[in-house]
Amino acid sequence: MVSETDLFRRLFDVLEQHSREQNCGNFLQYHSPAELTALLDLDRENTEGDWDPIFSWISQYLEYGVKTSHPSFVNRMWAGANPPSILGDIVVAATNTSACTYESAPVSTLFEKYMIEQMLELVGFKNGEGQMTTGSSNANMIAMMCARNLACEQVKQRGLFAQRELFAFVNNDAHYSMDKAANILGLGSEHLVKVEVNERGEMEPVALKAAIEQVVGAGGVPFFVAATEGTTVRGAYDPITPLLALRKKYGFWLHADGAWGGAAVMSDSLKDEFMAGLSEVDSFTCDFHKMLGSALMCNVLLINHSNRTLGAVLGGGDGSYLFRDTEDSGVRDLGTTSLQCGRRVDSLKWFLDWKYYGKTGFGKRIENYLELCKYAEECVHSYPELELVTPRVSFNICFRYKVNEEIANSFNQELRTRLYQQGLALVGIAYIGELLVMRLLITNTNVGRQEIDQFFRQLVDLGQEMAA
Repeated sequence: MVSETDLFRRLFDVLEQHSREQNCGNFLQYHSPAELTALLDLDRENTEGDWDPIFSWISQYLEYGVKTSHPSFVNRMWAGANPPSILGDIVVAATNTSACTYESAPVSTLFEKYMIEQMLELVGFKNGEGQMTTGSSNANMIAMMCARNLACEQVKQRGLFAQRELFAFVNNDAHYSMDKAANILGLGSEHLVKVEVNERGEMEPVALKAAIEQVVGAGGVPFFVAATEGTTVRGAYDPITPLLALRKKYGFWLHADGAWGGAAVMSDSLKDEFMAGLSEVDSFTCDFHKMLGSALMCNVLLINHSNRTLGAVLGGGDGSYLFRDTEDSGVRDLGTTSLQCGRRVDSLKWFLDWKYYGKTGFGKRIENYLELCKYAEECVHSYPELELVTPRVSFNICFRYKVNEEIANSFNQELRTRLYQQGLALVGIAYIGELLVMRLLITNTNVGRQEIDQFFRQLVDLGQEMAA
């Protein structure tokens, strides 16, 4: 029988080779689903206990998968992970525990509590609490759930029956997780009000005020407002300060969704530029696996001015088989304030990243990304074939190849597809109104000015070829 030691040694040989090659050549060997299915030979016979086919599939996974660390991978809000984070993830997989109780995960519990305290201090929340979640989609829902339960104190026992109608308000370009949250929490999509935005994609406070007053006039309760700090497509930051003034008047819960742009908290100057007033909101979420580079998934939800809200909102049922009534030397089990029972250990990778890079290192990274985005914007302007579709306001560059308006959307769709299938670049696409745009994001530490130049040269050359 092969020992675990031999298996790890064999695996690390494969990973070492992949690490040497991950930034070389094209970012992808493209095959159609049918071709790839045949190459993988998913139904091949396998002798029980035979490791050779297992390692063959591992090698194929690495060979035919997308190289997310490659400088041509500029598609998602995440890219290849930080080395400390990768090491942490390997350790977590090898030790296989759940971060729900101190007794089953004592070290990760202390790591997580430490990182929550670090983030509370960084954001400026006083006497707050937090938890690491499965991502900002869940964090947004939990924040909305906290607001809902505070607005209707009996909702845990009675549900939403015989209650005044609750209304949540978000940027018209807010992430679709807000729609999902309204559905899951029983509010209904008609009670999620999408507020109009300005030409930069920022929520208009005047429009929000009008929408709230309309709800109040009809007898409804404005219980939740989400300020999107870095919208998915345009990268717009909703202004927090005027929303704080509206909260004072109407009493809603003000949440800051920093899934994308919240990483700016690592830079004092960018935090002041993009998120002035953040320390006064009621909750804040940030994905560490995006611009900050931790391995997927890695997120935190922070609650301001309360250290018992999460337990009161998320607690329920008999957990005595798992949790203890008393704290273990002052340490509460994290599972009692969590949406789920089993909890993956994400704290180790974030702790290791934090200790390796620190606030200063992360701050410089985010500032450099912004400078590279400004450079990419200049590149768009330098090519007569390209045009910005919306002003760059932060880290997102939304542009398209200029052709006849009647075929512009289909042309840009096909251009993007050819870039992908030829292994040249993977860049995002999205709609702004009726216009299909390419959305360039720089969250990859292997991307610099040279790589940006190459991306645009390849894109324009291929566009010219198609246009001809």
